[in-house]
Amino acid sequence: MKTDNKPKSEIAQVFSKVVSDYQKNKSKKLLMVDSLIVFSLLSAVIQAVYMILVGTFPFNSFLSGFFCHIGLFALAVSLRLQLSSSQEFKNVSTERAAGDFIFCGVVFFFIVFSFLG
Repeated sequence: MKTDNKPKSEIAQVFSKVVSDYQKNKSKKLLMVDSLIVFSLLSAVIQAVYMILVGTFPFNSFLSGFFCHIGLFALAVSLRLQLSSSQEFKNVSTERAAGDFIFCGVVFFFIVFSFLG
């Protein structure tokens, strides 16, 4: 029994160390963007599972909701790349990156709302 508990506790220790190091070394902005990325990805997975289990009666509604979460995921990843990598985006300020994210998000949501039909 002790051999079974030892690997689990080591895995738990490694996981907790990774999480604590991640939280210590990343800024609050990146933590919020990462939370948005995880939320949008999980929401897309939940919608896909719901569609598989229940059905696709209003298919346009499913597609618009699914693409909305996937598009938000892509926009958030782009924002995270602009905020975290200072070498590639040295000419882009934090305010500009946030402004681009908001503008593209608003345009994207208008497109999704028009697709609802």
